[in-house]
Amino acid sequence: MGMPAEERLGLDIKRAEQALITAKQAAVRPAGLTVPQYAALLALAASPGISGAALARTCLVTPQAMTVVLKNLEERGLVERSPHPWHGNVLEIRLTETGRAALEAADERAVVIERAIAAEFSAEERETLRGLLARCSDAIAKAASRL
Repeated sequence: MGMPAEERLGLDIKRAEQALITAKQAAVRPAGLTVPQYAALLALAASPGISGAALARTCLVTPQAMTVVLKNLEERGLVERSPHPWHGNVLEIRLTETGRAALEAADERAVVIERAIAAEFSAEERETLRGLLARCSDAIAKAASRL
């Protein structure tokens, strides 16, 4: 083994990520959503008319994964897609009223988790944590590029 388990920060990051995902799944499930669907609806609320490719980038998933998420959301009437006025091959995606209601129901519960996380840290600590996590992401990307 090249590094002892207790020195591997990746395990701590993964543990925190798993705790967050598990809690968010429980939070959004009563609204009939999965975490990826919730993330997509949240991003659409912030950027109405965004394309599927841009939405995938925003949600940090592949375009193929977003296609599946959007297909499910559209079939349930939570989003609608329409041709872009100038770029006919680009589809704009928007929340429907039903989608907005599902998002609001899910977000009411999901924000409880976000507030609990924030409450554990001072404003300064939250900014420090964001900076440290950004540095982690950068270090991971650099290491991966050298593989």
